[in-house]
Amino acid sequence: MSTLDSVDRTLLRLLQRDATLALSELADAVNLTTTPCWKRLKRLEEEGILRQRVALLDAAKLGLSFTAFVQIKTSNHSKEWYNTFVNTVSDFPEVMEFYRMAGDYDYMMKVQVADMQAFDLFYKKLVNSIEGLTNVTSTFAMEPLKYTTALPV
Repeated sequence: MSTLDSVDRTLLRLLQRDATLALSELADAVNLTTTPCWKRLKRLEEEGILRQRVALLDAAKLGLSFTAFVQIKTSNHSKEWYNTFVNTVSDFPEVMEFYRMAGDYDYMMKVQVADMQAFDLFYKKLVNSIEGLTNVTSTFAMEPLKYTTALPV
């Protein structure tokens, strides 16, 4: 793991808030000229710390305000089943996050769709695409209270 100094951390915090900041603005914010600032950013990218720069969209304004958390149990833990399951679920655009879990459930995913009808279609697609699911439980968010993509660096 790379050692990050205060300048690296400041650059990462700034980019997490606004990835469209110009190199000159970033350099000014950390008291560097553009060349050493660019080299730091390049190193952070090469080391995989700065993975990508993306636009964050407003789900509600796009008609996708229905958030479901789906927990899954399976009795099949073979490598082949796992690979098929991960590849299948990863191809569903409605799945925003997907985790292998410890505890009562084996997997959990966050699903973003328009409404309950759209979720029902997603659910049917999920359970009909994968053999070996023994329990699929869903809960629905009533109100988002905090959402961030910014890591505490």
